[in-house]
Amino acid sequence: MAVTAGRLAGRRGGAAAAAFGQWLASAALPAGQLFRLLPGVAESFRRGFVRSSGSQIPSPLMPPLAGRPSVVVSACNEASSLPAVLRELKRLPFHEIIVVVNGSQDGSFAAARSFDGVIVVHIAERLGHDVARGIGAKLSTGDFVLFIDGDMPVSAHLLSAFLVAADRGVDVALNDIMPLLPAFDRQDEVTRCKTFLNRMMGRDDLEANSMTAVPHALSRRAIEMIGYDNLAVPPKAQTLAIRAGLRIQAVQTVDVLSVNRRRTMNRGRDNPVARLIIGDHIEALMEAMKSAGTRLQWGQVSRDEFAIRRNGI
Repeated sequence: MAVTAGRLAGRRGGAAAAAFGQWLASAALPAGQLFRLLPGVAESFRRGFVRSSGSQIPSPLMPPLAGRPSVVVSACNEASSLPAVLRELKRLPFHEIIVVVNGSQDGSFAAARSFDGVIVVHIAERLGHDVARGIGAKLSTGDFVLFIDGDMPVSAHLLSAFLVAADRGVDVALNDIMPLLPAFDRQDEVTRCKTFLNRMMGRDDLEANSMTAVPHALSRRAIEMIGYDNLAVPPKAQTLAIRAGLRIQAVQTVDVLSVNRRRTMNRGRDNPVARLIIGDHIEALMEAMKSAGTRLQWGQVSRDEFAIRRNGI
């Protein structure tokens, strides 16, 4: 379907991106699956357009964006992977690319500076990815912001789905990690904390999807309502976003689990990174209780109702 539409558009001439945007508006794609299907249908449309027009259309093909996208890349000792991350980002129509290099002892700063047009923020202290994202968000000027880490090159095709989602009104566009996870009885404590927090906030549909995972994108409205400081604690930021009634949706699956860089701090059960994330979830629950009370959304439920809800996890 998309290939045929691309061929017809290519014969008519004109800009491929505009033609793709017009086709998307009229195509009967499932609304709930639009962003997930976008990379595949965009590539099919592009190939059809190229075949009939003879034009050279770079990929990924994206519909025209109404807003200006920014991206914040946090990096610490990622000189070996950062160039690959930035090469993918350069394939997308970013208004600005901001790299926050913090606590690096290698050539991360030089690697970032080697790319034209990239804004590099250098901080001597090691702040961690979450604090670096907050700093980058504060410095950004785009209408929405994509967040990604410097150790995980992600295809521009997949990243395009987050940009289109944010441009079309999704305030918090999350990475859908659920297809990558084992069954609940084999999940680790961190994953269960994510599910528990979403459930306590009345967002069972989000399951274990969280701002703890990258890539994710935030609208400017979401960033300002959450607060730049709160971005340093992703579960707390997500709690505030849910409480504010922002539009939150898992839009695309990017496998960051199998490619996550293995470090001393994140290996084994009860490792320091896991303890930090669990602590962040406790802080998020405490924040939620300030306005909703200690029982959160549960209210005064009976023991039978509690058991039914609990056993549904």
